[in-house]
Order: sequence, then structure tokens, then C-alpha cells
Amino acid sequence: MATLISPASAPPREPSAAARVFLEGSHRLLIGNDWVAGEGRSIAVENPARGEIIAEVRAASLDQLDQAVSAARSALHGDWGRMSGRDRGVLLSRFADLLDERAELIGEVMTLDNGSPLTSSTMVVRHLAAELFRYYAGWATKITGDSFQPSLTARPNLDFLVATVRDPIGVVGAIVPWNAPPGMIALKMAPALAAGCTVVLKTAELAPLVGELFAALWLEAGGPAGAFNLIHGHGEDIGAAMAAHPHIDKIAFTGSTAVGRKIVEAATGNLKKVSLELGGKSPVIVFPDADLDAVIPAAAMACYLSTGQQCMAGSRLFVHADIYDQVTEGVAAYARTLKVGDGLASDTVLGPLISARQKARVLEYMAIAKAEGAIPLLESELIDGPGHFLGPALFTDVTAGMRIEQEEVFGPVLVAIRFSDEEGVIDAVNGTAYGLSGSVWTRDVTRALRVAKRVDSGQVGINIHAAMSAETPFGGNRQSGWGREFGREGLDGYLKTKAISINLGPKL
Repeated sequence: MATLISPASAPPREPSAAARVFLEGSHRLLIGNDWVAGEGRSIAVENPARGEIIAEVRAASLDQLDQAVSAARSALHGDWGRMSGRDRGVLLSRFADLLDERAELIGEVMTLDNGSPLTSSTMVVRHLAAELFRYYAGWATKITGDSFQPSLTARPNLDFLVATVRDPIGVVGAIVPWNAPPGMIALKMAPALAAGCTVVLKTAELAPLVGELFAALWLEAGGPAGAFNLIHGHGEDIGAAMAAHPHIDKIAFTGSTAVGRKIVEAATGNLKKVSLELGGKSPVIVFPDADLDAVIPAAAMACYLSTGQQCMAGSRLFVHADIYDQVTEGVAAYARTLKVGDGLASDTVLGPLISARQKARVLEYMAIAKAEGAIPLLESELIDGPGHFLGPALFTDVTAGMRIEQEEVFGPVLVAIRFSDEEGVIDAVNGTAYGLSGSVWTRDVTRALRVAKRVDSGQVGINIHAAMSAETPFGGNRQSGWGREFGREGLDGYLKTKAISINLGPKL
């Protein structure tokens, strides 16, 4: 039976005066540095913690999408295209400073938009978004090519030199999710602009408001017209039109694997480049010699952070049979201490799910788990109040191949799988369609490295889960995506290489 666990005890505070002024203002698009009213469908923005509509946003029309793309393409050949790498870097650094200055407001709007605890939201602004802009600001002056003398056997008497040039890929259509808008926007915007591309950003319809604050900061930082454009819209119309748009050169998307497939299909019209950061079903692998005092809280938060609404969530807990009961009971006990509530309550650790629809989806997966024979060691539904709250759940006696073990739930649902040997756990770990993140927990360095190498994921931590930094590449294998974000690899996806062959004349 569902039980009410650890509700936040501190009452949520009301939105600040600055947040109220923003919410009550007009919500517009930014096209070529001009604020314009959207001409498409109205989008009601809900605070998922209170079930209240906090703003109305008008989507862009298809004509306005064309205008944004046109402004972005003009900027490539205008002031933005003529800007040096140094000046781009200075601009991005200035933008990072503005993010730091406005972190409280942006974080609060994120909390109102998607329900995240305020401390987490502000941290996303300061320690992810601002740091990404600073990191890629440094790269703007370091985009260089190469030179070499080729071996042209068909022309042995001529001397050649080849120079390679790294050029911006062009107009980037960036489509971001609702779960951490400041970080997701920065992951697209910062490397694209550092590379010299221009950007048309579509916000997530479930959490569109942070994008407007980024657009306002772009103007305040002095960004040239058209280099960054902001539009709102639903994925099925504006997002689909972006993916198919003949004058967008690249789509950078973070979201579900199902939508990622649709983007790939739509992109074939002009064979635009596509980078995809998609779903995951990431493993946390615990061996008998692991430090359980570190493992238990880390394994819990690997799954339950952001109420499980994160692509890198460690939602599959593989525990050696010798310590299975100790670990699962420890994780359940730790999870019971996590305060669930409104993100504006000071002691909230887990906020609401994003929508009633998502809550229903997670409850359905919990029912599926029980029908498949999984045992609910912890089954917690927070049902009081108008928000879309669910407490953390933990299922034991899960076996490989169960739907709850194979499919991404995107909610606070952890499944525990027992293993007895290293070879068998590797097969089980790699037995899903996904390959995004994961972690290995052991004091044996040799075993840790051996297992980490065999986990088919874009990122694997040893005695830590999802250790992300601006410098560390992140992305998925298999159906978890194409390409990498963060680090130098995150910049490479926004550049194209041109080889220039120079005939130096007869060899002397």
C-alpha cells in the first residue's frame, strides 16, 4: 500500500517580488534582438508543485520560425560572422558573469517552472550553466586547423601543402528539455556560439520561462542581432518544423529516444547534422568489498535526484548476492529520510513530477513491476495536496528482461538486481537498448577498471555516479544518443573541417 513519507516540514515561501514581476510580464520571442509576440498556440505554464497556472506563453508561428532562422543565417554573414574568436570569448564570459549575478532569479523561475528544489535550481545556474559559458569562452580563441605535406603518389613531381580550417557548421536549431533548463540551454548555446555558429533555441513547452531570461541576458551582454534567437512551441509542430527546416544546418536535441528517432527522420530532407542526448537506464554496480557507507546514499541519490527525472539516473542497482539485503534495506531506509515537497520549501529534497501525465506514467510502471513479480521494498506515493508528488520507490527481486528493468521510467523508481559473478553482471548491465551512464563500486582498482571498460556507456564512474564537469565529455551509446556534449568533443560537433590543398610547384 502506498504510504506518505517524509513530507517537507517547512512551509514553502511565496515567489519573490522579482519572480512575480517576471511571471506577470509579457512573454515573448526573441528574433534578431527584437522582442516579438508569439503568433501560435497559447501555452499554459503550470507550477507542478501547486497545480497552478503561473504564466501564459504564446508559441511561435511557422512564419516566425522562418524569421528566426533567417535572422540567424543573416548573422552568420553579418556582425556575428565578422567577430573574432577573442571577442566571442569575451562576450561569453560576460554572459557567464550575468548568469552568476541573476542566479537566484533564474533558479527561482526554474523551480516555479518545473518543481525542482530551489537549492538545486540555483546550483544548476551557477555550477553548470555559468561554468559551461566560461569553459567554452576559453575555447573560442583555440579553434585551429592543421597543416601537413600529403603523399600524392599520382603526382610525384609536385610539392603540396594541405591546410585544414575549422569553420562553424552554420545555423543550429537547439531543442531542450524541461528537467534542467539553464544547464540544457547552456549545453547547446555556449559551444555553438563559441564555434561561431548562430542559434535558434526552442524551449520545452512544459518549462519555457528560463529561456526568456537567457534571451534577456543575451541582449544585456551586447550579443549581436540574430546570433541567438528564442522561440516557444510544441514539439509536434514547431520542433518538427525545425528538424525538417531546409535552412537549419544542425539540430542539437536532448530528450526522449522516441522523439530522437523522429528528428533523425525529419533531418533527412537537407541531411542536416544531428546530435542527440537521449534516454538511459543506467546501472550502479556494487561489489562485496565496496564502502557501503558511501554506496548507500550515493545509490539512492543516483536514482532519486531530481525525482528521477534525469537521463543519467542510476535506475538499475546491481548488487552482489553477499550484500544484497544489506544494500537494498539501507537504500530504502535512506530514501525514507528524503523530504518530498514544494521546491520553495527550505527542506525539500525531491520536488514534484513535471505533470499529472508523468505521474500517471510512473504509477503505471510501478503496477507493471508488481505484475512482473518484483517486490516493492519501498513504495511511496505522496498524495496530499494539488501537486504531482511521488515519493521514492524501490523494487527488489527484479530480473533481467522485466519491463521495469529494461525501460526508462523517468521517475523515482529504483530496481535492484542480484548478481553473483562479474561475467554475468556485465551481460545484464549491457542487456538494454541504452548506454548513457553508469558506475562501479569496489575497492579493487583492477576490477573497477576492468568492469568500467566493459560497461557499454558513454560515461562510467568508479566509486561515484555521474561525475560531470565542463571538461568531461558526456553522451550516449546505442539508443542513448549520437555525439558528445561537454569538453572539447562538445565543441567539435559545431565545427566542420575544410581541407585546402596548395600546389607549391615542382619538387626541387
